[in-house]
Amino acid sequence: MSEEELRVIKAEEVAEHNTASDLWIVYNGRVYDVSPYIDEHPGGEEVVVDVAGTDATEAFEDIGHSDDAHEILKGLLIGKVEGGVVKDAKTASAVAEEGGLSMPLIGAIIFALAAGAYFFLNQ
Repeated sequence: MSEEELRVIKAEEVAEHNTASDLWIVYNGRVYDVSPYIDEHPGGEEVVVDVAGTDATEAFEDIGHSDDAHEILKGLLIGKVEGGVVKDAKTASAVAEEGGLSMPLIGAIIFALAAGAYFFLNQ
């Protein structure tokens, strides 16, 4: 979908789509309907619902999503936010070049390893 073909959506309309069954987010000035993907989100439904109907750019970038996540997001594109500023999306390789992993990602990895060790040792 070219820039000219994108539907222009007001931020107020995005804000109305803020439930797990009807969930839109703004990322880098683009509007995405993530409702069909919410059950498959590896981080769980809650983290996406927390940013439902809002600009989730900072939250999305803070996690350090993979290139695959960016590709999935492309398939959920429905428009561009009216007056939104479109930034270049940071890919996982770009984040690595800028200085490595983000602190929230490191924390998530440590938590996952600790949880895995706990469950493995208590079997």
